[in-house]
Amino acid sequence: MSVLSTADRLQVLAALVDGTSERAIERLTGISRLTISRFALKLGTAAQSVHNQTAHDLSCSLIESDEIWSYVGKKQARVDPLKDGPDVGETYTFVGLAMPSRYVVAWKVGKRDQATADAYVADLRARLVVMPAMTSDGFAPYVSAIGENFGSDVDYGQTIKTYRTGAQKGPDHRYEPPRDPFITKKTISGAPDLERATTAHIERNNGTMRHHIGRMRRLCYAFSKDLEHHKAAVALCYCHYNLCWILRTMRVTPAIAANVTTHVWELPELLDALLSVPETAAPLPKPLAPRVPEGTARTLPNGRGFLRVVPRGGGGDGPSPVPVAPPPTAPAVPMVTVSSSAPAAEVSPQLDLLSWRPKPRMVGQLSLLGDLLEPGPDGKSG
Repeated sequence: MSVLSTADRLQVLAALVDGTSERAIERLTGISRLTISRFALKLGTAAQSVHNQTAHDLSCSLIESDEIWSYVGKKQARVDPLKDGPDVGETYTFVGLAMPSRYVVAWKVGKRDQATADAYVADLRARLVVMPAMTSDGFAPYVSAIGENFGSDVDYGQTIKTYRTGAQKGPDHRYEPPRDPFITKKTISGAPDLERATTAHIERNNGTMRHHIGRMRRLCYAFSKDLEHHKAAVALCYCHYNLCWILRTMRVTPAIAANVTTHVWELPELLDALLSVPETAAPLPKPLAPRVPEGTARTLPNGRGFLRVVPRGGGGDGPSPVPVAPPPTAPAVPMVTVSSSAPAAEVSPQLDLLSWRPKPRMVGQLSLLGDLLEPGPDGKSG
């Protein structure tokens, strides 16, 4: 790329990560489209090495996974197996987003099948050193891929959305979900917090990346014509997003929030890193430490994990339920047996709870004036 000056390289890089097509960059800069295409491929290949050098030994407590639809060459309905190669047609990008940092831990471009899901989850696992909680959509290959790489102890739940109830699809079913979708959540393994399980953040990130990666936009001619260039564009834009893009709600880049870097990367720094980075392979997996649960938990000895309370009806790291004390009961009153030989006139029907002895019946009544009733001169009580 010696034919391009530093200013031209920065201008092309800024346009590429802003979702501008190669032909549009050619019109804006006057640089040949073929030169722009070769330069974009070089930057995208180097972006994967930059990500491999920075995204390792991560301590992420929650990972959301989803897939972004796109296509290479032509849509799947137009693919002719006799004429088109295996790279032509639908192409999905599997993405793993760390929460709450919004850092993209891993991505994998390929078909929406078991092989791509296995490769994506294996790459995600190799970059972590703490066992995370995981949430995904209802794509079936996730279950075996996550179980094989993370084991059966991972807190993994799925969020499934049903966008239609009948057999008929509306004209806007592909792009506009209904106003009140039906969401079903279920536990796959472990004890995930289903109340907090969601894929809303990764879906929001997918919308952001469709603006950064012009090849993924719908209903336009800016789609990829070659799978290798498509992978390079995806890697370049995700690398720029992690290191350079300042999130409006957090006011820092995802890399700073995830403790990957300590400062915001400017475009000149990113360009220097892309042009000077050596080819770096993906990291190798390391043992996973237990995740520190949020809420009430007690550490087990010898680093064996944590003891927590799982509420009935679903897992979670919420506070332990407060035990409810039983209602107070009146003390039992022992039964007192009165002998039949005692005179009935001298036994009161009410017993003293302190002495448990029968009270003699009191003869006469008390005067309202306070003196005892005494017999008068006529022999009657006054």
